[in-house]
Amino acid sequence: MRRLSTATLLALAPSAAFADTMPQMNFHNPLTLDQVGWMAVILVVLYLLLSCWGLPQVGKVLDNRAAVIAADLAAARQAKKEADAAAAALNATIVQARAVAQAEVAKAVNGAKAKAAAEAAALAAALEVKLDAAEAQIATARAAAVAAIRPVAADVASTILLKLTGIQPAEDQLAPRLDAALAARKVA
Repeated sequence: MRRLSTATLLALAPSAAFADTMPQMNFHNPLTLDQVGWMAVILVVLYLLLSCWGLPQVGKVLDNRAAVIAADLAAARQAKKEADAAAAALNATIVQARAVAQAEVAKAVNGAKAKAAAEAAALAAALEVKLDAAEAQIATARAAAVAAIRPVAADVASTILLKLTGIQPAEDQLAPRLDAALAARKVA
């Protein structure tokens, strides 16, 4: 109220100075006084309306909006905390699953290596048995061949000596020389 009276006094004070040059400031004119009066009444009513009803409504809206924003921010912070916790749990689960998978892969690889080593050992043993059997068979065949060569060589040598010399060689003289010749050739 005090401000309104101060504004009215300031508006009336220079009226005498502007009365000559500005007709709208001529307060001796009853129309100007009525306009200023109604303007003052309208301003007071508008001020009272805004201060008693309008501005409190705007304040309520602003307070309500601030409360909604604060609630939304709190909910967003809570949702972020939950999302961070879920992401951490997911990462931990992924790390754990990766470790389990790597352990399973290592176990499978080691199992496959062990199985392959066992199969290789079994195959090597089987091949060793076959090789020993083949060597024994070769030795038997060689012994049979050498045994078959000795009588043939004795017969051939005796025939050659008979034709060359006309004398049949004695078996006791032919046997040591035949053994020496076969030993030189590494047949015996």
